[in-house]
Amino acid sequence: MHGQFSWYDLMTPDAGPATKFYPAVAGWGTEEWDKAKYTMWTAGGVPFAGINPMSAEQAAQGVPTHWLAYVTVDDVEKATGKVRSLGGTVMHGPEDIPGVGRFAIVQDPQGGMVAIIKSETPSPGFDGTPSLGKFSWHELMTTDYNAAFNFYRQLFGWEKTGEMDMGADGKYLMYGMKGKPFGGIFNRRAEHGNMPPNWTFYVNVKDIAKAIDTTKRNGGQLVMGPMDVPGGDRVAIAKDPQGAMFALHQVMAQTAAPRAATMPKAKAKAKAKAKAKTKTKTKTKATVRRPPSSRHTPSC
Repeated sequence: MHGQFSWYDLMTPDAGPATKFYPAVAGWGTEEWDKAKYTMWTAGGVPFAGINPMSAEQAAQGVPTHWLAYVTVDDVEKATGKVRSLGGTVMHGPEDIPGVGRFAIVQDPQGGMVAIIKSETPSPGFDGTPSLGKFSWHELMTTDYNAAFNFYRQLFGWEKTGEMDMGADGKYLMYGMKGKPFGGIFNRRAEHGNMPPNWTFYVNVKDIAKAIDTTKRNGGQLVMGPMDVPGGDRVAIAKDPQGAMFALHQVMAQTAAPRAATMPKAKAKAKAKAKAKTKTKTKTKATVRRPPSSRHTPSC
């Protein structure tokens, strides 16, 4: 499982609105962790993510509500050493979560943030096959997409699965493992201003039109879309009532993986303009609470 996305945290100052919003939009359930005060998101009754309250200090510093993904590694110490040797930064940890595993939060050389984890108990990660209700595409906006990919390639073993020329908007690189795409990486453009590199995660929904309508009716906002992408799927970018960016992804054939070019030129340009207007600059201060349950957190 080294290199697979395996857990996600919604970093928010108030869990209450989120526990009403996402179940309505994405069909998620919730489950309380029995070892600490921590609410987990479930899809099909199985936890795959959680809500991690931000501290008062983070809120005072203006850290916006955002999603943070975890990637499984074989050895957290070796991985953090690799991060440093490749020019990245270890923002927090390594640290143990009793009964769960060991984790750290790292930053790539361009500024993208991701968590790494080695769980005590094996559990499924994302192998590139979409599952209804879970995240099915992981997209990084950065300042140097080739350099960013090279960093993650060496750290996680990700492979280049494709690349699309978007003309004046640059290239869109697809990455993954064993031929299955996990997501894409593209360069920040002029309309983004000085926005720091950041990740957007796409949740697989059964009916994107219904999900968009529910997003609006429950206090969220449609930022871009919906639109068709190569392969026949449909996508849209949105934000929840507290401002966290996320995306919707309808896989037209649920037996097929989301396809490689999820960002055609028109989508890339629209998304760039939308993000520049709506997304608050993410601070780099890392959180220290990471308690997804041991029976559902990832491991190799």
